[in-house]
Amino acid sequence: MTGMVHSMDEFLAGRLTLKQPKKGYRVTSDSVFLAAAISLRRNQRILDMGAGTGGILSCLAARMGEEATNNILHGIEIQPELITLARENAISNGYDQFTEYFEGDIFGDVQECPANYYHHVVSNPPYYEKGKISKSSHKSKSVAFGEELTDLKVWIERCVRMVRPKGYLTVIHKADRMDDILTALNIKTGSVIVYPFYSKVENDAKRVIIRAQKDGNGHLTLKSGLIVHKSDGKYTAAAEDILRHAKELDISK
Repeated sequence: MTGMVHSMDEFLAGRLTLKQPKKGYRVTSDSVFLAAAISLRRNQRILDMGAGTGGILSCLAARMGEEATNNILHGIEIQPELITLARENAISNGYDQFTEYFEGDIFGDVQECPANYYHHVVSNPPYYEKGKISKSSHKSKSVAFGEELTDLKVWIERCVRMVRPKGYLTVIHKADRMDDILTALNIKTGSVIVYPFYSKVENDAKRVIIRAQKDGNGHLTLKSGLIVHKSDGKYTAAAEDILRHAKELDISK
């Protein structure tokens, strides 16, 4: 990580502090919302595909508190500088006894993370297709934005592969890529929930959380979703509960 400048940033009103690059890949509210949508039962296993600096699993552990110690939290990340930060963040926040990050490519096999094993798999996949945006000068952001990766369909398929039968894949992504994600989920999953996020009440949805059950047979359900900001730009009470007060987000409602 020679030459990389870092910042120490608080999340969930100080319950969590993450070390991350000042420039390039950084944890956003997307990670906080996605973590809030996960409900782990005792002794369950969860995998973050493309874990970055560990934001999603760290937010989940911070919200769960002592209950998180009864679970296994794994993350896979291809970039060495980010996996180092993810491990440091797990240690500094006291999550390293039940959280492990493995350096590897999700498009290949990672020995420590077997397929068909996890009760929950989460991911914040690359947001853009190669060639659709200007290339970032920061490698960590370039990879996270999908400029050096294969298409979204393959990413989703690899995520589904890691889920155990009747387990769940939960992703957050741009709303305009929803059709691509649903197409990729179509063969091996069911009982899909689509939960949109609206920046303001008058705006179209910009983000969606999509949850699918492996081997599920239920219908697709579109929920009313969550409005993030009020007209004055401040967070709504519902968003504040999640982003500051570490409340769970029940996307089934």
